[in-house]
Amino acid sequence: MLKKVTKKEMYNCCRPSDLPFKSTNDIEPLLETIGQKRALSALDFGLGIDSHGFNIYILGESGTGKLTTIKKILEEKSKTEPVPNDWCYVFNFKNADVPRALSLPPGTGLTFQKEMDEFITALRQEIPKVFESKEYEKQRTKILEDFQQKQKQYFTDLEKSAKEKDFTLRKTVSGLILVPVKKTGETLSEEEYDNLEPDVKQKIESIGKELQERLDDVIRKVREEEKKIKDMMMQLERQATLSSVDHGIDEIKNKFQGNPDVLSYLDEVKENILEHLDDFKPQDEQAPTLPFMKPAKSEPSFNRYSINVFVNNRDLKGSPVVIESNPTYFNLFGRVEHKLQYGVAMTDFTMIKAGSLQVASGGYLVVDALELLKNIFAYDALKRTIKDKEIKIEDVWEQYRSVSTVTLRPQPISFNVKIILVGNPRLYYLLYNLDEEYRELFKVKADYENRMDRTPENMLKYASFIRTKCAERNLLPFSRDAVARVIEYGSRLAEHQQKLSAKFSEIADILREADYWSRFNKNKMVTADDMEKAMDEKTYRCNKVEKKILEATEEGTILIDTEGSVIGQVNGLSIIDLGDYRFGVPSRITAKSYAGRAGIVNIERETKMSGRIHEKAILILTAYLGSKYAINQTLSLTASLTFEQLYGGVEGDSATCAEVYALLSSISGVPVKQTYAITGSMNQHGEVQPIGGVSEKIEGFFQVCKLSGLKGQHGVIIPRKNLN
Repeated sequence: MLKKVTKKEMYNCCRPSDLPFKSTNDIEPLLETIGQKRALSALDFGLGIDSHGFNIYILGESGTGKLTTIKKILEEKSKTEPVPNDWCYVFNFKNADVPRALSLPPGTGLTFQKEMDEFITALRQEIPKVFESKEYEKQRTKILEDFQQKQKQYFTDLEKSAKEKDFTLRKTVSGLILVPVKKTGETLSEEEYDNLEPDVKQKIESIGKELQERLDDVIRKVREEEKKIKDMMMQLERQATLSSVDHGIDEIKNKFQGNPDVLSYLDEVKENILEHLDDFKPQDEQAPTLPFMKPAKSEPSFNRYSINVFVNNRDLKGSPVVIESNPTYFNLFGRVEHKLQYGVAMTDFTMIKAGSLQVASGGYLVVDALELLKNIFAYDALKRTIKDKEIKIEDVWEQYRSVSTVTLRPQPISFNVKIILVGNPRLYYLLYNLDEEYRELFKVKADYENRMDRTPENMLKYASFIRTKCAERNLLPFSRDAVARVIEYGSRLAEHQQKLSAKFSEIADILREADYWSRFNKNKMVTADDMEKAMDEKTYRCNKVEKKILEATEEGTILIDTEGSVIGQVNGLSIIDLGDYRFGVPSRITAKSYAGRAGIVNIERETKMSGRIHEKAILILTAYLGSKYAINQTLSLTASLTFEQLYGGVEGDSATCAEVYALLSSISGVPVKQTYAITGSMNQHGEVQPIGGVSEKIEGFFQVCKLSGLKGQHGVIIPRKNLN
């Protein structure tokens, strides 16, 4: 049976007198998240459990405060957790292409960098002084003089022996040679040699061969002495500088005693310095006479002793919380930068830059799920990182280059990050059902509600939310009648009289708009009138299409009857959703019936303008009529149904009741009052089912009826279940 709905049943008014304050100045700001008990419980579990794969996906509709809530929770939680270690990259003396990663106590990365810089700077000043000292020069001179004395003695003995056998030692461009001489001491010419007797020649050749062997032996001994001298000089340099190097290294070691990786690195630094002492010597400022004969020596680089503080946690008060709004591969995993030098791309370990994952190491990383999937390589690399438990910096484009290039391959650092993805429900279920790895790596689901119960407690929390936004955005205080209007607005957004919307971004928007109009009117407090003005203006900015449809209806371009009765014609109601605004519009639904056996013909279906849900509704309607009127005999009937003046297609089942009335009217010949519009779904048993957008549909028919004048006879028939 039809029941007339009272105003009280249609609109759940929030009485200002029920609110225990005069304005939002009288209440405390909101310190908690409201209406999300299930999601908060899941977050508490997900953040508390420290097991592999228990990363979190927060799902919910846009505007429900997912990101704001998790950010607030993480900021509070991180304060109670320890600050993670710093990370540094240093030169790898064993393999320069694989920079070494060092983990240091939090805040000591910059200290280590400063200590190393000061140490190398001090050595560059001290070592040249050591080499210029009298003691060093004295020992160096003695070593050289001993070598020169031995060298001189070797050649003196050889020359004496050669002279006794009528040979002399001569220097040429190609080196030292032995030449036969006459008794007078003059060199034996080639012509004179050719004129000698064969036995004399043989004797000279024999002596020359013997002397040449001695010369070779002398040269070998001299070279051996040179090697010894070189080793002695290197040993002298090491001994002379060892004290300075050891002193600086030991000072740094004392500050990092508990870190074996740092101590081992410092030992390698010490050895490398002692092997490259020439780099610390004063550079020869005098250019060679013929520069092209001897290339100029390049300036020594001390870059290999630098420290790249990759992750610096000095300023943290707890574990890191990173919100990555643009999760590209390089923003997440870091990169090795390059610089052009003489047209060639150059790089070294000091150009390794951290990504969000490294910065968040030991803490939390929040990523927008949709943005992550939009960035090529990023999602797969993130899953691989979670599985491997290490963060690698790689050049992902290397595999696509036709020519492989040499680049750095930094040592990976350990992965210890709780990943929190934030996205919509559809994306969550797509990943869960289509990606097996996802199910293993993101095991915690935090599902946000889009509405909550309209209880006195939640209404008061709504008011506290308004108080919070007033403080955050410097808004005028809201009077309690304005707060009551906000609560009613929240119920409208929730499409339920006993619910409130949890889309707080939309609530915050209307608060700012109301504040604007209140200031525009020079008020000191936002009133209910300001709220009404804000809602009216918001509607006015978005309802151009609705007004155009009303104009077309008033002009008669769109045919809608709101007076009289017509057979086979009913005013149905539908929703047009533009994204930022939705509204209800009446549609003329007509039915024609005649003898035949074709059954019910859905004209929209035949023209392929009908959606699946609407087609299902027509089949349900057919089943209902058959079960009602054709149990004992075949229903000899052909009937057509259509939405008149519909050109964009139809979808949904909310017009099922209207279509049934139109068909029954056409079959029976009983006219239907056009002063009514009807909306509602129906099942095969004829039970009316609730539908969405009932408020907008009622308002849409009301606007059309106003065009011809309201006479108290107009109304909308809605499902009883929609009274809430």
